[in-house]
Amino acid sequence: MRYAYLPLDTPWSQSQTAGDGKQPGLRAWLLDASPEMPALRVRPAVIICPGGGYCMRSDREAEPIAMRLLAQGIHAFVLEYSVAPARYPTAALELAASVRLVRQNAEAFGIQPDQIFIMGFSAGGHLCATLGTLWDTPVFAQALGQGAGKDWRPDGMLLCYPVITMGAYTHQGSRDNLLGADAPAARCVALSLENAVSGSTVPAFLWHTFEDDAVPVENTLLFATALRKAAVPFELHVYEKGGHGLSLCDATTAQGSEHLMPDNANWMAMAIAWIKRHREAR
Repeated sequence: MRYAYLPLDTPWSQSQTAGDGKQPGLRAWLLDASPEMPALRVRPAVIICPGGGYCMRSDREAEPIAMRLLAQGIHAFVLEYSVAPARYPTAALELAASVRLVRQNAEAFGIQPDQIFIMGFSAGGHLCATLGTLWDTPVFAQALGQGAGKDWRPDGMLLCYPVITMGAYTHQGSRDNLLGADAPAARCVALSLENAVSGSTVPAFLWHTFEDDAVPVENTLLFATALRKAAVPFELHVYEKGGHGLSLCDATTAQGSEHLMPDNANWMAMAIAWIKRHREAR
């Protein structure tokens, strides 16, 4: 296995830090190819966007997630994206640039270029859903280059208890950090991603809990309903028990007993099966 840190050398990230003194960039874990496993010469890749209300990035939703993916033969990246005081679209452009960077280096990294997925938790879920729904809109083309949208289009998105709406069921801290406390109503509507779903939105895997009192389950339900109306394929799991920020739901990532939810821990196995099923369908 190889490890690398890949700084994001972009016009909008060169002049700032990610909000914690770091330069925005990708942490990469790449599995080695072996002649003993010829079918695994190239593998899927997942770019992970931890949550944190757009004011920080949770360690609990970063490296431990990458290690679980690696154990299942999937290359893993963690995006250290910009948070407050950075505003939209900074982090979204960084994620788009990351997808493009991974795709451009697919041969060197041993990655199948049409199997690059993004996975986000909470506010990181909003970040992933932003790219997954708006990748073909002018904000990305103007920053990343006209006519090359497929370079930064993810092949699917995995959204874990995501912030989706900036409306009635929003996570207020995420909205304020992303758009500003005085954001105009039209901007909030535009970044309520249930309103942005179209036929070009990428397929999705979603999970949430009924009891989540920080990011209400309505976020995921609104998004799933919009995906259904647009005929975009998705898989949805809603667990009855458990609060917000569960990560792997086991002792690997638990801060306290509230994060130990063994009945919910199978979400990762189902997510990996979803990724592999999309690989087999190609």
